[in-house]
Amino acid sequence: MYEHKGPDRIFVYTGPDGSGRKSVAEAVGHTFGMSKIISYVTRKPRPGEVDGQDYHFITKEQYKEMEAHHEFIESVEIDGNYYGIRRVDVEEGLREHGCVYLVLNHEGAQRMKDIYGDAVVRLFIYADRETVEARQRNMGLDPEVVAAHMRRYEEEMGYRSACEHAFGNYDLADTVSRITETIESYLQRNLVEKD
Repeated sequence: MYEHKGPDRIFVYTGPDGSGRKSVAEAVGHTFGMSKIISYVTRKPRPGEVDGQDYHFITKEQYKEMEAHHEFIESVEIDGNYYGIRRVDVEEGLREHGCVYLVLNHEGAQRMKDIYGDAVVRLFIYADRETVEARQRNMGLDPEVVAAHMRRYEEEMGYRSACEHAFGNYDLADTVSRITETIESYLQRNLVEKD
């Protein structure tokens, strides 16, 4: 068995909606037994989403109260809904595990990089416009939600060059394998064998 020793690592999965970033992140996170930092959001759950697993779904009133107490390290409004990451969740995850992962849009990914610097490794997950649109439709998302995501597609894709790594995601198993190798290269430098 191995245990992470060394500098903390925050792996941030980003990219356009429909790129498969969440599926990839969860598969890779499971492989490493890595802790996921879950965002708080004021929108209703989408098909297949589970409270406390995909997001913490809360009211706008609850969100504003948390914001007033400066609980969020990162907070963004998208299409009238608020998304935020609590500082305490990140700090506790790092203290307990040394490595955590998050799934964020490009603003959130940049905010984490600005705050935590070299500890943050951004993994940009993408697919072409037609593929991400088809995936979202197949998930049963409201056509207006899909249209809103597609309006942001180019903006999200523009963040690719800022990230440490980028992966086209057309075959989940292949993408997970490539990212697992990449993350291992970061963790191998800081692993100690345990009896």
